[in-house]
Amino acid sequence: MVSAVNELFLQRDLPEAEAEPQVSPGELVPPEGSDLESCFSFADNSDEHITTLEEASSLLLLDELKNIAKEAKVQGKNKTELLRALRRTSGKQGGLDFATLQRTDTEDSVRSMTPGEREDSPGKTNRDTHFVRKIMAETGQCIRLSSAPHKLFERVHLVFYRSTEWTEKSLTTIILARIARRNFPEYIVSRSSNIFASRSLLLEFEASLRTQFRVDNVLEFNGTPTRDTLQTVLDIFEEVLPRWRVLLSEEQQKEDSIYFSGEGAYLRRLSPAWVYTRIVHKASFVLGTGKFKEHAREHSILSELLSQRLFHASRRGSWYQRKALLEEHYMANLFPSPTRSPEEDKKHWKRVALETCEQGLQDNLVHLIYHYDLQKRITKLERALKIAKRFQHDFGHALLAKPAERTFSGIRIERPPRPPRLRRSGSSTMSNVAATTAAPASGTDSPPATLPRRGAKTIWLDPLESLGECSVEAMCLSQYRSLGYSGFHAEGGIVRTLFALLFYDVLFAYVPNVFQTAYQTCPLDLHTEGFVEARRSEVNARLAAIANGDGEVIIRQVWETQGERRTCVVGLDWNFELEDLCEIVKCAGGERLSTLCKVMAEEYAERGGGVPDLFLWKVFGKDDKEESKPGNVSTAKSEYGEIVFAEVKSENDRLSDTQRLWIHVLTGAGIKVELCHAAAKEVRVLDSMDGALTKI
Repeated sequence: MVSAVNELFLQRDLPEAEAEPQVSPGELVPPEGSDLESCFSFADNSDEHITTLEEASSLLLLDELKNIAKEAKVQGKNKTELLRALRRTSGKQGGLDFATLQRTDTEDSVRSMTPGEREDSPGKTNRDTHFVRKIMAETGQCIRLSSAPHKLFERVHLVFYRSTEWTEKSLTTIILARIARRNFPEYIVSRSSNIFASRSLLLEFEASLRTQFRVDNVLEFNGTPTRDTLQTVLDIFEEVLPRWRVLLSEEQQKEDSIYFSGEGAYLRRLSPAWVYTRIVHKASFVLGTGKFKEHAREHSILSELLSQRLFHASRRGSWYQRKALLEEHYMANLFPSPTRSPEEDKKHWKRVALETCEQGLQDNLVHLIYHYDLQKRITKLERALKIAKRFQHDFGHALLAKPAERTFSGIRIERPPRPPRLRRSGSSTMSNVAATTAAPASGTDSPPATLPRRGAKTIWLDPLESLGECSVEAMCLSQYRSLGYSGFHAEGGIVRTLFALLFYDVLFAYVPNVFQTAYQTCPLDLHTEGFVEARRSEVNARLAAIANGDGEVIIRQVWETQGERRTCVVGLDWNFELEDLCEIVKCAGGERLSTLCKVMAEEYAERGGGVPDLFLWKVFGKDDKEESKPGNVSTAKSEYGEIVFAEVKSENDRLSDTQRLWIHVLTGAGIKVELCHAAAKEVRVLDSMDGALTKI
């Protein structure tokens, strides 16, 4: 066993690399370990590589960490808090290292050292060294995978799985499939060899991801960016821009001559140009910020982004919006015409902005959610240009449908805020606590207990479950059940499950190159615009079958063949009952269900969020069937029953754009949608001491 471990630590020589180091645009230097040196080992020894308290403390189990924390006199509720407290305490305090004190470390010798040498002297050290030795004595010798093999596994994972997400669970899928703990659909694997045409493109793709992380780190992960950090983003953008233009030309040639049936839609996601396009998009935003105001350059970049139709089609709507805004407000001042007056110049650019908005509406790659903002800007510009009414656009037919509204009253629970934690820090602290305790008596400094905290989940009493605590969605669901409805608080879960069952055969039909491994839950092009184009005949045939009333038969067939194996399919939740799903299909009716599936097939990636909270259905009784005779039939009803989507909102809560769009889509499909308001008829404050409820 010892010899086997030593083999892992053995340094192995590598032949000299013949290729020169590759330099990618926008990257400073490759991260440590990404390039192999003259030798490598499979594992690292903790005795040599664990040198800091942060590295050592991460090896501890919770019980071991508690023992160390007890000695260091630090406290915490969980492992994260204990580690933070231990590192903070160790960094503040120093200790005498008597174990390594030598005879030569006298006062005179210490005094004669320079300040830098004195910090590293064995006589007086930071307590990190003490805790590191104690932790390593507790854990014993440890080994870890070296950076070189780790980087190798990352690269193999990218090439094999076609995925950039490398985690500790990346190999779990293969392992669970091998031991039959996870089952995948049966399909024909057609593995393409042209994902990365060369090793240099693979390395550039990896480098582009690192460059993208640098940009995101500035704009999203480190608070408000400064002018200097934003300038860093622009510097990266200037380096990337020429290479991006070259790659755009190459990808367009591939699209015109190599790719067929929309297969390039997903292959392009593994191109450096995909990542560079996102960086250019981010940089265009930086150019237009108040710190730079380079609106002319921003307009030029937006025009370039819109001129290509291969990358990030989902952002085209926002590019049209921003381009029209620049043309309306800034371009007249930036490019004055010598032949027109200032007023005529402004009108000219407003007409250009109007044309940009019209192009956005006519662009079939622009997502529907952007149409309404473009329509509003068109209406505004036409009024500003005083275009005759008969020549103005009429968007009355495209207005977002409004849902029916319903209000349920219930009992809301309020928990009082936790009092501040008391610390022994002198009389000043106690006086502050006393002042805090006395503050509510004034009646002005403390908010009333009846107001919920902004952004916090409200707590309600369930009227049908022995007055137990529940969420606002569960409270409304109980009240719907009292009206004869069955239902789930599933948001998009029920819609995705129905689509996965009804389109199972279509999802896993043979299409070249969309199944690269045997461990996929969906084809690689499902989240792209190429999914329907590559299967147009199969999709239309399935939609027709669903509209003709074959939905229940299709679901039962898939359940019979895949239900026992609980096959892993995207969006499919096997926890729903088969009879409930069949009942839902009959209540929905073929036409409405077909329309819903068509929306999911065409825009699966865009329909991930915004689905109403509650999905409800009701099977008609005798009285209901009398009401549903011709002339009385609601658009949401079939002969068997009806389905209802309900979006639940508490006080001070509003619909988002994606929610409004889903309501519009569902209403257009003839499905009933309700906006359910939860009103508090009574508020009870929970006493934090004894759990008693007090009515207010």
